Amino acid sequence: MKWELPRKSEAVTPVETGTEVFDSASKANVDRYLALKTTIHRKLLDRINLGLLEKLSREQIEEEVGDIILGLLVEEDAALNTRERSMLVSEVLDELLGLGPLEPLLADETITDILVNGCKTVFVERRGLLERTPTRFQDERHLLRIIQKIVSAVGRRVDESSPFVDARLADGSRVNAIVAPLAIDGSLLSIRKFAKKPISMAKLIEFGSIPEPVAEVLAGIVKSRRNVLISGGTGSGKTTLLNALSSFIDGRERIVTIEDSAELQLQQEHVARLETRPANIEGRGEVTQRDLVKNALRMRPDRIIVGEVRSGEAFDMLQAMNTGHDGSMTTVHANTARDALSRVEQMIGMSGIEISPSSARAQIASAINIVVQIGRQADGRRRLLSLSELIGMEGPTITMQEIFRFKMTGRGDGGEVLGHFEATGIRPKFLQEAADHGISMPAELFRPSLKIGNS
Repeated sequence: MKWELPRKSEAVTPVETGTEVFDSASKANVDRYLALKTTIHRKLLDRINLGLLEKLSREQIEEEVGDIILGLLVEEDAALNTRERSMLVSEVLDELLGLGPLEPLLADETITDILVNGCKTVFVERRGLLERTPTRFQDERHLLRIIQKIVSAVGRRVDESSPFVDARLADGSRVNAIVAPLAIDGSLLSIRKFAKKPISMAKLIEFGSIPEPVAEVLAGIVKSRRNVLISGGTGSGKTTLLNALSSFIDGRERIVTIEDSAELQLQQEHVARLETRPANIEGRGEVTQRDLVKNALRMRPDRIIVGEVRSGEAFDMLQAMNTGHDGSMTTVHANTARDALSRVEQMIGMSGIEISPSSARAQIASAINIVVQIGRQADGRRRLLSLSELIGMEGPTITMQEIFRFKMTGRGDGGEVLGHFEATGIRPKFLQEAADHGISMPAELFRPSLKIGNS
């Protein structure tokens, strides 16, 4: 059977636009191409020694495997030109050595999220906006095989008895998978890609996420060992900001990081990284973040960084902040700085420790010094929205003062959010702690209604 690869066309209605546009008449050819690739891949596994592949580079494997694939194509009576053969060889190698159809998406540095909704539908996020791609899997079994390949690499599993799982790729990218019977229309796979090079504070300034004067204040906060809580919604850039802030920590300090899925990319030399472990198939062996926070206190840390507090570990984290581990940092899901404190209070209640609401709030007010609120706005850009300082208790209420905020002024012609950062005019308490550490901040930065950059 002769066939051709799908061609671009402007004469018919496109299927969906992504990195490429294919016309609707090419769907049958796409199906035949995927079937051919699956057949070649299966026959290739029967003819090669997988053990030898580990000793060869991808270029060497490509050269060796290319000749075998050419012979297999002759057997299948599939006529391909040089470009088509090269593409097929590359995709078969992705199946053999990588994650199949996901490999080109993982290699694309403009993509930040990969969202697979069943074997036929794949979306990606670029510059904060979602778009559909022509990428697809052969069938549901093909998608499940890729998911199993990902989760087994980190000692985890996903099946009917354990139908959802968190995992990570070798580069630290976060992965979540959920399969039948919970996923009704096919397995769901979500990959939050992690930059090969951590996004620095300089890059965040360049992107317009944080103005340079506010970044200098954040650097002073970290260097003067204030305890920081980063708050924001899903995908707002909390971990990215946490990474950027950690670059201001003195390299002579011992840092212990605790995460559900290891994502932090700290640049210091003295970093001890800990990761939770799920229960095994018998339901045993689970190690929670709370277990790791308790253990971290015995590891002589100068600072403890928890990727995200979600449950009872919030209480132990506050205890660490209150008992000599100044300069610790963590993140929490919340829409405002005030909501972030409420969420931490609720999580203290999940610790199982009998503590009154007023005592819980007193712990929070004593432990946390700074709340940084970030968010992803309507145009897809991630920005620091406010920087607030906790100053104590007033009756049963935690008192907090906002130091900087982002003020939206309108929308541009392309839908982009317009606005600027401004100071509220409040002189923060942490200036004294910064001064004690030899860090000076110009009083001009905190002048009322001072506009700090435009966006």
